[in-house]
Amino acid sequence: MNIVLIGSGNIATHLGKAFANAGHHIAQVYSRTLANADALANVLSAQAIDNLDDLISDADLYLLAVSDSALPELAGKLPSKLNGIIAHCSGATNISILQHFQNHGVIYPVQSFSKSKALDLSRTPFGIEGNQPEVLQKLSALAQQLSDKVFPCDSSQRLALHVSAVFANNFSNALFQVSYELLQEHNLSFDLIRPIIQETAEKTQNHEPSQVQTGPAVRNDQTTMLTHFNFLSPHPDWQLIYQKISDLIIKTRENKS
Repeated sequence: MNIVLIGSGNIATHLGKAFANAGHHIAQVYSRTLANADALANVLSAQAIDNLDDLISDADLYLLAVSDSALPELAGKLPSKLNGIIAHCSGATNISILQHFQNHGVIYPVQSFSKSKALDLSRTPFGIEGNQPEVLQKLSALAQQLSDKVFPCDSSQRLALHVSAVFANNFSNALFQVSYELLQEHNLSFDLIRPIIQETAEKTQNHEPSQVQTGPAVRNDQTTMLTHFNFLSPHPDWQLIYQKISDLIIKTRENKS
């Protein structure tokens, strides 16, 4: 495929390199900041551009790998001359944002991307949507060159996936930061709880999370929970989080019972 990357951030970097390694040609990299486009284009032996009017019109795929907030404006500014498939990578954005193009779809990798960390995309699920069967087939075939876990996924399902990923990844990481700061306050190293974080994550690979839930809330140990709550009194926000999540664990246990 002849591919144009519209975006130069984390997702564009990882997918661009992966597609190039799979034998596809990255023709152009677009970014509003030419230096950013140039940095990725140099890696991919592509042309760097910062003007949408400079997009070639005969690429097979134009991949919009930008932030969700930038997608609506960007999609509206794309030249009508583009003949290939127009696809975005967003979990939270409906496919309809691209409906003014004849062939459009979505390639959604369910993963957290950072430029500085290499990823094994073969283990990353890819949710694919196309406005017609031929588009779905082409995008699925492309993603299957990167991953063993490629599946059709409509916009509603993709949104559910994205929200779930926020809970599992972004929110859990924010809670790791709370743990980090609490330990720092008491002259303890975050390394002391890295093993328990790893153990918890490994358990969820083979079990429903509720089946391996531990801690005072699942036991409804009100004495311990009150001790914890009072200990967190210097941090009202943390107290609130502790209370809300404890209540959720108790309610989940009751529902399962």
